[in-house]
Amino acid sequence: MEFKFYGHLPNEAKEIRYEVFCKEQGFINEFDEKDEVATHLVAFENGTPIATCRIFKAEKESYFIGRVAVVKNLRGKNLGARILEEAEHYIRNQGGKEILISAQTRVEEFYKKQGFAPLGEVYFDEDCPHIQMIKTL
Repeated sequence: MEFKFYGHLPNEAKEIRYEVFCKEQGFINEFDEKDEVATHLVAFENGTPIATCRIFKAEKESYFIGRVAVVKNLRGKNLGARILEEAEHYIRNQGGKEILISAQTRVEEFYKKQGFAPLGEVYFDEDCPHIQMIKTL
């Protein structure tokens, strides 16, 4: 598996996110101003993009990881955990001390297994329940 970082939203990440969040889950406001300032991470297998996420600085030593997506036919193969590990490594190299995420509540347990803890109350984004989570590095 190969990981690539981009200073712009590459088509590979855009396509994965569109398939997962728009077509599968029905989100409308998938792409936003954060895409313009984020670092985008894409995982490739034999040259084919298979997973993505974005990383951006929140404040001082805090970073957000968002839009974590794995192509449908490869879920359940630990790719979500792998892309999070790679993003965390990047954040550590930037001097980050904590990571924040906005997780859909249906995958809260997945993020707990990756070392994240719930922070605050459940809220809704496009009628989908989310919870903010944090991981201290």
